[in-house]
Amino acid sequence: MASLLPEIAVVIPAHNEAENLATLLAEIQAALDQLVAYEVIVVDDASSDATPRVLSETARQFPALRPLRHRRRSGQSAGLITGIRAARAPWIVTLDGDGQNNPADIPALWARRPAASPDDLPPVLIAGNRVGRRDVWQKRLASRIANRVRGALLKDRTPDTGCGLKLFSRQAFLALPHFDHCHRFLPALFLRAGARVITVPVSHRPRTRGRSHYGIGDRLWVGVVDLLGVIWLMRRWRDPGGVDPLPPA
Repeated sequence: MASLLPEIAVVIPAHNEAENLATLLAEIQAALDQLVAYEVIVVDDASSDATPRVLSETARQFPALRPLRHRRRSGQSAGLITGIRAARAPWIVTLDGDGQNNPADIPALWARRPAASPDDLPPVLIAGNRVGRRDVWQKRLASRIANRVRGALLKDRTPDTGCGLKLFSRQAFLALPHFDHCHRFLPALFLRAGARVITVPVSHRPRTRGRSHYGIGDRLWVGVVDLLGVIWLMRRWRDPGGVDPLPPA
């Protein structure tokens, strides 16, 4: 169903994931070909490995794939923003490029979306919640602490904001404030915009190829600063609860 006007865009930010992307893209094709018209946008964040070659070769056999490349490394949030801006579909699903998110879980998120066009509805974020995390214990511990602290301060009603598998309206995302690392705070930012947040259990897989880009020490203080900034954003916004047109006098 990839040849039709897409209803959903799978957006994947990737940096040095040459060993994972071909398999991941084949899994997306298997999960979505009979489900919905779709496109896949992989944003190569200035990789120094064979990622550009893998994407170019895969695109020859996979018409739904639209690979893009940053001229310089800009981070995961920038990759998401680039891909979502380039998307044609009204619905966006995000995946990490390391293969730990399972594309077979996308239909479960898709089934929870409102039936009407997302442009005609209040915004909604459908977020994956990784069951049975397959990461090293240090990463699981850091995520558990971060989720509890963030949830207590932001009240974002999401047990696992670090899960890369999420579904939402393209229009709603583009209306959010964007900043480096904003992908870690999407539930809070959607709630700030008056959205509903729905959590769906999803599977999780170990990284089997390539090197993890996650560093606990180098993200700790950046995460604290980001959290303070999002708290400020939440407190400096008043949701009008919708807009009604006034009839002529």
